[in-house]
Amino acid sequence: MILLILAYLGGVLTIASPCILPVLPFVFSRADRPFRRNGLPMLIGMGATFALVASLAAVGGAWAVHANQWGRFAAMVVLALLGLTLLWPRLAGWLSRPLVALGGRLSQRAETGGDSVWAAAGLGVATGLLWAPCAGPILGLLLTAAALNGASVATTLLMLVYAAGAATSLALALLVGGRVFAAMKRSLGAGEWIRRALGVLVLAGVAAIALGWDTGVLTRVSLASTGPVEQRLLDRLFPAPVPASTQATVPGEPLPVEGGMPSLAGATGWLNSPPLTTASLRGKVVLVDFWTYSCINCLRALPYVRAWQAKYADHGLVVIGVHAPEFAFEKDVGNVGKAVRELDIRYPVAIDNDYAIWRAFRNQYWPAHYFIDAQGRIRHHHFGEGDYARSEAVIRELLVEAGQTGLPAGEVEPAARGAMAPGSDDRRQSPETYLGYERMAGFAGGRRVFDDVWTYQAPRRLPPGQWALDGRWTLRPQFAASANAGARIVYRFRGRDLHLVLGPAIDGKPVRFRIRLDGHAPGVDHGIDVDADGHGVVTGYRLYQLVRQQGGSGEREFEIEFLDPGVQAYAFTFG
Repeated sequence: MILLILAYLGGVLTIASPCILPVLPFVFSRADRPFRRNGLPMLIGMGATFALVASLAAVGGAWAVHANQWGRFAAMVVLALLGLTLLWPRLAGWLSRPLVALGGRLSQRAETGGDSVWAAAGLGVATGLLWAPCAGPILGLLLTAAALNGASVATTLLMLVYAAGAATSLALALLVGGRVFAAMKRSLGAGEWIRRALGVLVLAGVAAIALGWDTGVLTRVSLASTGPVEQRLLDRLFPAPVPASTQATVPGEPLPVEGGMPSLAGATGWLNSPPLTTASLRGKVVLVDFWTYSCINCLRALPYVRAWQAKYADHGLVVIGVHAPEFAFEKDVGNVGKAVRELDIRYPVAIDNDYAIWRAFRNQYWPAHYFIDAQGRIRHHHFGEGDYARSEAVIRELLVEAGQTGLPAGEVEPAARGAMAPGSDDRRQSPETYLGYERMAGFAGGRRVFDDVWTYQAPRRLPPGQWALDGRWTLRPQFAASANAGARIVYRFRGRDLHLVLGPAIDGKPVRFRIRLDGHAPGVDHGIDVDADGHGVVTGYRLYQLVRQQGGSGEREFEIEFLDPGVQAYAFTFG
């Protein structure tokens, strides 16, 4: 019930988001007509269409996203014609027949067909196909839960409730707008001018969507304006678990009991060990580390986890890495096994491809550390990087509780290099950026074509925090694949380090590449996976460190050119 209320409130908040602006002209185009036969059916059609497309896309239906792209194109054509009929009434007579678009009739009867309920609903379907609501914290929570838990009636219900919240706020705006328009007509005789103004706004809305402003500039502004409000609402209804390191514990008293250790039975495989059970671990202090091998935060925490295992394994500590994949290639046990060997991980690793252990722990983070005592009880947890001294102190405390004596003194100080070295703590660094269309953001390279080869052209200069493709690329749900030698990715970023998750050509052949910073070879600012001239090779699916600026964080224009075709580029991360 709380999730339903939260979804509804999240939808209501979209009215305050600038990214809703391209939709408003279509809504107000019928503001002067009876609400029950015009505004209400339109809002129902819009909300239902969004809920259907969002539900299918949330559970990984690439075909649904691809179909929606064609639906958006058809809807833009229909609504552009609607705008033209508002400007030139004669055109309305030529377009009296319904036009076909995704989801049913998208007809000019929306303007010429009087108070037709079906015409209004058809306009709502078209509007719903164009509606790209801001992916703020609340919608992000709903979509993430849907992606992890799979398709269900609950997924669609949550999306419908979210859409209903948005429709409620739009309905209020529509009712108020209709009264304002009616008053203007009576007092000014301005009906003709209002109709033409609406036509201009409708065409401007279509242009904004066609240029990608609804998912680009406006979305970023929206997150800045509504994100904090939504996050406060989330924090109030779903307070995040407080890490034990910040709990008001009294020195010398036992750590709090947070619950029993969940089952490990959901693992789809094990590395470095036969399957482990909670029963077989009784009497041991256990550290469970949720990680995935291309996650930069997990890699930075890994040296400490390895060091704790090496230091305390002979004193009763068992470390278990639970590998919960983010990308499809991380579900390949061969890829994970190779990463485990290269990262020198010697403790047991549970393969959690179905997220069964993840859900059993009710986990939400990479990395996440759960500390379990010898009686099988969770006594402490820590999410993300950092606070390593506190974590080691907890390990020592639980080992002492279990009767261990003569523990090695001091704290571990692992010598980490490359991507595993600590981050720069620059709070202004660029955010994690996905190149696949499921979670794409910050793209400034013009039109995007999904699941087909398309020739892109990067602009001469990018705004800060934006990236673009150049050459022939295919956008897939999780990655962008180059289709020709010389294809490039350009990103104007801020940070000390730049990493890029890459995979070789589909036939496994290595892909050579060259990077530049502000148009020049990186020199001393090269990452561990490239040389001073900027040359490197993609040999496997993993995270590649491409830039480490010796002078600290700063804004630079990064360019990577792939000298062979077929590379798969997944996500940028920064440090």
